Amino acid sequence: MDINLGKQGEEMTIGELAARFGLAPHVLRHWEAMGLLIPAAGVSGRRRYNQGHSARVAMIVYGKQAGFGLKELREMLDAPDPSTRRARVKHHHLALQRRIAQAQAAKEMVEHILKCPVEDFTQCPNFQQLAQQVATRVPSDTTVDLSAQAWHTIDR
Repeated sequence: MDINLGKQGEEMTIGELAARFGLAPHVLRHWEAMGLLIPAAGVSGRRRYNQGHSARVAMIVYGKQAGFGLKELREMLDAPDPSTRRARVKHHHLALQRRIAQAQAAKEMVEHILKCPVEDFTQCPNFQQLAQQVATRVPSDTTVDLSAQAWHTIDR
């Protein structure tokens, strides 16, 4: 995403700011309501945004792409000091690592299923062994249902 934060001192309407990021204006209004974006100064009843708002929107957009939720972003961006902000990012990083490990394990299982020569993969000894290996790699604070019932309901 190529983002133009604007020139120092330049003011924009909500539509202009949203367009810079490929967003609809209502998204910025929602972020204001959530406390993520400080409401802009009004001129003749219309919001006006500056480069600081543009930088904040960029942080929110990239934070969402990194997997942060809106509440997490607000807590991180509004943290009272840099060390608290860094601690919040570290917590998110650990959660992201767990999700990546879980996704990798799921990918391995799906790849086996797609190549499995046994008609019913749930009866395949290799699949059962892989499922057991995956279960031992999943972090202890995560519950995963590896039963055949769960596999049949995944795509619903």
